Amino acid sequence: MKALPRPQIGLGCVTFGREIDETASFALLDHAWGRGVRHFDTAAAYGGGASETILGKWLASRKPEGITVATKILPPYDCIDLTPSLKRLGVEQIDLLYLHQWHDTALQAAAALEKLPVRRFGASNVTLDQLLTLGPRFRVIQNNHNLAVRDVTNELRDYCAANGISIVTYSPLGAGFLTGKHQNGVQAGSRFEIIPGHQQVYFHDAAYQRLARLEAVAKRSGHSQAHLALAWALHQPGIDTVLIGGRTPAHLDQAFAALDFDDEAVLNQLTP
Repeated sequence: MKALPRPQIGLGCVTFGREIDETASFALLDHAWGRGVRHFDTAAAYGGGASETILGKWLASRKPEGITVATKILPPYDCIDLTPSLKRLGVEQIDLLYLHQWHDTALQAAAALEKLPVRRFGASNVTLDQLLTLGPRFRVIQNNHNLAVRDVTNELRDYCAANGISIVTYSPLGAGFLTGKHQNGVQAGSRFEIIPGHQQVYFHDAAYQRLARLEAVAKRSGHSQAHLALAWALHQPGIDTVLIGGRTPAHLDQAFAALDFDDEAVLNQLTP
């Protein structure tokens, strides 16, 4: 059997300061570092800056080397001030800075971007047309991509491959949607309760049909829905990094277990 594609696992820090406190966040960061994770993803908007702050404290106390720290800024982009993020992270330069979402002011930011203390620029939650509009300065994209919601199209994937643009994906479990735990209503304390607007991304017919297929394959194969959903996301072609979020080290461990999944026949059953 041919080897399945294996992207690297990155740690998504969206839960820090919002769903888990600093102590739990440090435990997850330490565990990720110990398992070889070297890509850490946060955003100025996560927890109102709490995620960047917690990650910055961890960086200061552990002083890890050879890592990538990515963060994101929200629009408007015509007047960008990175000072708050730099201060919270405790760094002088951002390894990877994303425009968090598409906005027309991104087209006005060219001159400002050149002056920012940033090594690489990326764009998050963008279409191929939007990426083309942004131009060659943007070398990384980050989109939602999982069994339920797929924001990495074949056209986008092909363009990135042809032009040396890295693809990072997030939410391999669909914020818990693909585990099936919200079938009988939104679970208390979940992301769908904390951010009700997130429900419209997943609570629709197409996503429910894909969830039903996942449930059927899980039942036939004897694997859990979470394991199969993670394996699917971690074996997509052309993906460089899959961000794994969570609240405990066990959430990261289940992703590494799914990375070793090698039954291509089962994965092929998940998509028509």
